[in-house]
Amino acid sequence: MSAPAKQRSFPKIEFTDSEAGAQEFPSSRSRAYSYYKPAKLRATMYEDVTVDVQPDPQRHLSQGWIYGFGDGPGGYPQEWTAAKSSNWHAFLDPNEEWDQTIYRNNSAVVRQVELCLKNAKRARAYDSWNSAWLRFLANNLGAWMHAENGLALHVFTSIQRSGPTNMINTAVAVNAAHKMRFAQDLALFNLDLSEEVGEGFDGSAHKQVWQSAPEWQPTREVVERLTAVGDWCELLFATNIVFEQLVGSLFRSELVMQIAARNGDYITPTIVGTGEHDYDRDLAYTRNLFRILTRDEQYGAANKELFGQWLDIWVPRCLDAARALQPLWSQPAEKAVTFADSLAAAEDKFASLLESIELEEHTK
Repeated sequence: MSAPAKQRSFPKIEFTDSEAGAQEFPSSRSRAYSYYKPAKLRATMYEDVTVDVQPDPQRHLSQGWIYGFGDGPGGYPQEWTAAKSSNWHAFLDPNEEWDQTIYRNNSAVVRQVELCLKNAKRARAYDSWNSAWLRFLANNLGAWMHAENGLALHVFTSIQRSGPTNMINTAVAVNAAHKMRFAQDLALFNLDLSEEVGEGFDGSAHKQVWQSAPEWQPTREVVERLTAVGDWCELLFATNIVFEQLVGSLFRSELVMQIAARNGDYITPTIVGTGEHDYDRDLAYTRNLFRILTRDEQYGAANKELFGQWLDIWVPRCLDAARALQPLWSQPAEKAVTFADSLAAAEDKFASLLESIELEEHTK
């Protein structure tokens, strides 16, 4: 005779209406977030995916940082920079860059560069370039590739986690992606010229130029000095505000973009123009950040004094690097601009940038 089946008892589930999602409130069924105040009337996708994604004890973590480093600091210490802000979260990237836009924008640039290089090879555009211009590209555009790569890997990549908010770190990470992609574009251009031109183009010359050419050593020194800066805000300031204005744009925009067409080259401006476009976007977020810091009601005056000290350090170094590049202006066969005019244009743009963030001119 079989024994009756054993009855098992299970705890009965009781709902108390205290479970997550049980409460009803005005925005409980909304897909939009309301834990922050958007810059405009309606929050953007950029704000939804970046604002407050990175926690902060000053806003939400009432118990303090829930994680930290072995040597003491927790989370994202504000002590990682000498600059001060009464609200670091006030910064929003005017470009509204986030994961999706990074890939979309960079893939568009990559397609543009690939199509340009493909068409150049198909049309045999390189055949008409004179030897002086090919030598200029091999030596100097190739050397600039090292500067871009150094800034990408050892400046922006190194500080893209150091900022106190997710909005700042995301903008810096995009900046790193821009630099890295542009350096790779220059490398691919160098390889194409080596293959198509052959013996008329020395694709390895840029290494020796970057390492030992007298005109490039001050630039190399500044880039290497930048990689040794520990303060993330000073590093961002010295790179995007000072170096890029007085050296980067001087070489890319005031030299290469001005004289390439005069030497029968319509390919190089397309490639270098992508780097200038990237910098325009990166300068927009940088200008916005430092404008907030100089206008801070509590720390604005102290920040201006600090930035003035940074200018005193980096402007002389960058001007020395810029002036050392003067021999480059005489190397192409066709010279559309003079070094004096190019440097004056770069200094004017730099002075205008300093004025926009309410700092005094430091180029004289």
